[in-house]
Amino acid sequence: MSSRRDQQQEDARLRVMRLIGENAELSTRQIAKRVGVSNGSAYYIINALIKKGFVKLDNFKKNPRKKQYVYLLTPEGVHEKYLLAFRFIKRKRLEFESLREEIKVLENEIEINSSPETSSNK
Repeated sequence: MSSRRDQQQEDARLRVMRLIGENAELSTRQIAKRVGVSNGSAYYIINALIKKGFVKLDNFKKNPRKKQYVYLLTPEGVHEKYLLAFRFIKRKRLEFESLREEIKVLENEIEINSSPETSSNK
């Protein structure tokens, strides 16, 4: 079982990869804002994805400012995004079932504690 921090980092990587997949022209700053992390964290995540071969950096072909880049998912990156999404969904379904059970228990407690016999004794 991975730690909560590992899960949060994995979730951030998934969100970054999804954004890059949707719009390769987003800046690191825009990615950071949409993911809800600092600029430094977004830069770190993107660089880690580049080093692992999941994202590649390319120049804008039509942009007059040739120093501006686009982030592109590699085929390995698309596969990694799939794996991250699969694990995310699996984990969230388990959390959902756990919450559903907890809610059911609480609802049963409330029904027992708010019965007419209990409320008339107050």
